[in-house]
Order: sequence, then structure tokens, then C-alpha cells
Amino acid sequence: MYLTVETRIKDALRAHIRRRYEIDVAVPTSRPPKIEMGEIASPVCFELAKRLKRAPRQLAQEIVSELGPIEGVARWEVAGGGYLNAFLDRAAFFNAAIGEFAGRAVRKREPAANAAKVIVEHTNINPNKAAHIGHLRNAALGDTFVRLLRDAGQRVEVQNYLDNTGVQVADVVIGFQHLEKKTPDDVRALAAQPRFDYYCWDLYARVTQFYEEDKSREALRGETLKAIEEDSGPAAEIGHIVAEAIVRCHIRTMERLGVRYDVLPRESDILHLKFWDAAFQLLKERKAIQYAESGKNAGCWVMPLSEDADPTAEDDTKIIVRSNGTVTYVGKDIAYQMWKFGLLGKDFHYRKFHSYPDGHTIWATASDQGEPNAPQFGHGARVFNVIDSRQSYLQRVVMAGLRAVGYNEQADRSVHFSYEMVALTPRCAQEMGYEIPPEDAKKPYVEVSGRKGLGVKADDLLDRLEANARAEVDKRHPDEAEGDRSRIAHSIAIGALRYFLLKYTRNTVIAFDFKDALSFEGETGPYCQYAVVRARNIFRKFVETLPRKDFPESLRAALPAGSVPGIEYGHATPEDLAKFLANPDGNELWELSLIAGSLDWHADSALSAQEPAFVAKYAFQLAQAFNNFYHKHHILSEEDAARKTFLLVLTKTMETNLVRALDLLGIEAPERM
Repeated sequence: MYLTVETRIKDALRAHIRRRYEIDVAVPTSRPPKIEMGEIASPVCFELAKRLKRAPRQLAQEIVSELGPIEGVARWEVAGGGYLNAFLDRAAFFNAAIGEFAGRAVRKREPAANAAKVIVEHTNINPNKAAHIGHLRNAALGDTFVRLLRDAGQRVEVQNYLDNTGVQVADVVIGFQHLEKKTPDDVRALAAQPRFDYYCWDLYARVTQFYEEDKSREALRGETLKAIEEDSGPAAEIGHIVAEAIVRCHIRTMERLGVRYDVLPRESDILHLKFWDAAFQLLKERKAIQYAESGKNAGCWVMPLSEDADPTAEDDTKIIVRSNGTVTYVGKDIAYQMWKFGLLGKDFHYRKFHSYPDGHTIWATASDQGEPNAPQFGHGARVFNVIDSRQSYLQRVVMAGLRAVGYNEQADRSVHFSYEMVALTPRCAQEMGYEIPPEDAKKPYVEVSGRKGLGVKADDLLDRLEANARAEVDKRHPDEAEGDRSRIAHSIAIGALRYFLLKYTRNTVIAFDFKDALSFEGETGPYCQYAVVRARNIFRKFVETLPRKDFPESLRAALPAGSVPGIEYGHATPEDLAKFLANPDGNELWELSLIAGSLDWHADSALSAQEPAFVAKYAFQLAQAFNNFYHKHHILSEEDAARKTFLLVLTKTMETNLVRALDLLGIEAPERM
């Protein structure tokens, strides 16, 4: 609701300034530091004063005196040297916020039939070993951004790119062939066993040691990569078995976190369907890449990263095709990015890969015949690539590749949705059984390393969180049914993890710690979930005090399990609302109403800034405000019927918007904790 009123104010001010002063100017707004100064302020008169050579306060007074009525605004004040401060109609805002959450509780905004598609590519775990905690941050960020886009009514396609022909898969293949002497049939049998991804985790670390013992063994990597890319021989067969089995492990892991996908593009299909050949031809025709005749890059196709770059040097060029003919990751990614925008004139075949319990299907690309009823994928208008900040350079090379062949507009609509790594606190690493060198124990965090086998596997982390949550649930609700306690523990564990991963801005390194994440106090997921439980308990107890026939129809919709088609206030009239929210005595309740009605503003800000942490911060702010309200007001013992109704409706408004905020974060609000 706050966003709606803010937009009206911006539009009205901009239109008035254009009409009155014949100047088109952006209208910035902000929240004043104190509620006594209004709810929305704009410094637009300072910019206007520069252009008109007049005093900003004089202009502000002029605008206030001439500006017509704006729906939702009660009055204006000029503050300081020329700020325009809007005071909202409190009762109207409260009523509108109630109507907004009532409508949104029973339906979500659906994208228009002709809406442009937004593609979000996230997770992208190399299919060679178990997922670890760093991958969970990628998935949580990507999934939450998808939820924000869809909540805003946008059409979104979720892609999870599978690098099944890369170095990491090749290294595991080398482990099976040269360390364990396994045949494809041997590996196929292992892949059918539980926790194959854990087996490959350990094998991958052993291969690193295998190389360190004899550097000449790294030559095996090039041979194996070539075999996998050409899809020939036992190495390619083992690579296919490993990648297929590991991807299924990853999907099961991410499903525990509530993360879902629409399509899995395979890197191998980019090669087999000649996507790379088409992109390669374009790059050569536009002279975007050059063949290095000599130097360290001899025999390679390279992309100069500056106009005067020397293709024989390494510093200002990027290898796209190696001297043995294999394509680098970035080369294949240029072709993939072109396909996302529908620029290659080619498409994959598709087959069903996995079905979720609700029937939603994950499709995977195929290089041979696919299923005839497959949806159309790709052809996006905007593309967001959720990849960690360490890949920033390679992402810039991909965009340079698009520009080099003339696709500047598509490069502009490509976004590297970057984030920093996840590490472990020394305490967490020790709890997981890792030996921490004394010099690292004093550091604020311990970096993980898949090649060294150092890190927290995602499923181990989830198991540990669920076990910790279950112990707390068992202590608080020993009489609950087994299944109910398991569901509650799962909700708390996932809420703790997702909130912990999302509350930090994307450019912040996270040091994960079990104790901090699972706390019921402070800025945590369980704290926000518990606020919802408290609100629902108020209604549960209220219903228990009344015979069913006496239960007010105006509050029937406020039951946790009920739908919310609308709310009638019963004893609380519009005059009552104005009285309860009037300053100075009503300022506290008005602040709560304002926070509860501001989810739309925070969600919009999170989308604009591409920063899901804004919604996490809002959820905590609202939970904290509700908990303070809960301790201060004795709602069920309130004797004034009108005030009691108002407090119940305010409680429902806060509960509904907190549930919505948590849902945007991918966090479930359990009935009990």
C-alpha cells in the first residue's frame, strides 16, 4: 500500500511541476526520520531551485499551495530549507492495506499473456560431487529473486545450467578410471547407490592429490575432456553416468530447500547440436576472435579484450578454443547466452527429467529427438545469471562476446547477479569435524574448498539443522504427533538457513554458524516464524472463548486456516479507526500499520536494487514490531469492543504481511513452534 501512495505522490508532483514550471524532473522520495514529520518526504524543490534560480523553500510553499488533492494524502507541510513532507490519511491507509492483503491472500498477480519473459539462471553446480553450503547461497538468492519477480506479475523461466563436459566432471572420470580402475558398468552400479554424490566428493579430493603427486598426470585431463566433448569411449560414458546421477542428487537437495527449476540446459547439447559451431562462426566472421600463430597461446582461438591486444599474449586476451580443439567454459557460455535471447536460430530438444509432487515438471535438454509436447524455452527479454563474484571476469568476457558480434542490446539486458562466498566460522568447522590449523582458528571465517574436500555438504548441513530444530520441538511439544513434529522441525530448519543466507547483502562474505542461525532471538528466521505463531495463537485463543454462533463474521476471515475475501470491521467504525490512529496517542499503532502496509515498497525496492536482503530486513522489522505490540497490548482482555476489534484486525494485517514476506524468502510459517 505504501508503494501505491508513494507512486501517486511522485506522479502528481512530477505532473504539477511539468505543467507549472515546464520542467520535467525526477521526484525522489524518502521516509522522514520521525513520524511527526510525515510519512513521505521529497527534496525535489532543491533540484528545481537550481534550474529556476529561486529559493527552494519558496518553491515548496508555492507547490503546496497550488497542488491539488491526492488520494491518500491528508495534508502537506514544508520542512527545513524546502522539503515537501506528505502526511497520509491514516484511516484510509489502514482500510486500503486491509483490502490489499485480503485480495492478495487469495490470489497472486498473474503475468499478462503477452508478457516478456525473464530468464533467471541459478544454482549451476558442477555435476561432479555433492552440493555444499556455497551452492545453497546461490540457490536461495536465485529462488528468492524468482519469487519477487513472479510476485510482481512477471513471467519467469528458471534455468539450471549443467556443465557436464567441464574440467570438474573430467577429474571425477579420471578418478574412476585411473585411481579406482572402474568400468562404466561399475560406475553405473555405484551411481544407483545412496549418496553417490558423497562418494564423488571424496574421489574428487583424491584426484587433486593424485595430480599433486605427479604434475605430468594433468595431461590426462585434456585427453579426458576431449573424449567427453566428442562423446566417445568409456570416459564419455562414465562422464554421462556421473553427471546424470549427481544432478538428480542436487535436485533432491534443493527440493528440501524449496528450490525448483523449469529447465536444465546441458553443456554437452550445446556442443552436439552445433550451438557452439554457430556462435564460433559468428565470432570469426565479426573478427571477435583471432587465431594465435605463436607465443603461449599458439594454436588457440582467443578473444582480445582491448583494441590493441596481442593475441599471442595472455594478459589482455581470453582463450576461447584451446590448442587441442576443446572449447573453454566461457566459449560455450557465449553460445548459451545467445540461445537464451533466441539469437542462434537453433533450439534444443527436450525431455521430462523430474516431476515435483504438485506435478510441475523439470525439462532437460537433449541432443537427439525430444518429446513433442515440450514447452518453448529461451527467447528471454532479460537474463539474470546468478553466479558468484569470482566469476565476474568471465561474465564480462561473455558480454564482450555478445557485443563483439553486434548484440549490444542483449548485452545491456544481461545481468550478472553476483554474490560473495559462504565460509564457516571456526566453531562451525570444528563442529562439523574438520581439523582447523591453529592459525585459522583465530580468523573470522574458514574458507571451504571442494578440491581439498573441505566444506559443509548441503545435505549434512540440512540434516544437522533439522536435528537441532527437532530437539527443540520435542522439548516444547512432546505430545504432538511424530509427523507434525517432523514438519515443524523441517520448517524451522529451512527458515533458519534461508533467512541466514538472505539477510546479508550480496556483496557480503557470510561466515555460517549453527548457533547463530538457529537462535529464536535476534535477526533470524525462527524469530520471524515465531512472531507469526504468536499472532495465530491470539486468534486461536479468541475463537476458543466464544461459542461458534457468537463468533463475529467480521473476524471469521482472520482465522489462520480461513480464506480472506475481505474484512468488515463490525464494532470498529471509520471514526473509531481515525481515533485509534490519531496522534499523539495513536502514533505507535499508526507506525505498526505503516510497517505492515509497506511490504509492497520493500519488495519493489528489492527488485529494483536486485537485493533480496531488503525483504529479509523488512520481515525482521515487522516481526520485531509485532512482538513489541504483543507484549504491550492485552488484546483478548481488552474491554472496549471497538478497540478490541481494531487490535485484532491490526494483528491480522501484520500476520498476513509477515507470512507473505516469509513466502517471498521461501520460508514457511508453521502453525506451532
